[in-house]
Amino acid sequence: MPLDNIAKRAAAYKPKERVTYKMIKEYIEAKYGFKVHIAYIAEVKRDLGLPMYDASNAAEELKHPRKHPTAEKVEAIKDALRYYKVI
Repeated sequence: MPLDNIAKRAAAYKPKERVTYKMIKEYIEAKYGFKVHIAYIAEVKRDLGLPMYDASNAAEELKHPRKHPTAEKVEAIKDALRYYKVI
């Protein structure tokens, strides 16, 4: 089997890149012109039932109640998640 075919097959098996909160924040700032906090992104992902990764530094109890994003920010976050094909 030629090496070119092996390289092509290996590229096909490459896993999808993980979408990070930083990528989502940068997309929203570039498209909409405002910044969103990662807590807002996490809140929207939680509401949509998307998988969340376990944080190694997660606290047992929250010191402050969770903040809820405005409707405008929720739509911007959902648009970013659609752009990156998460939803």
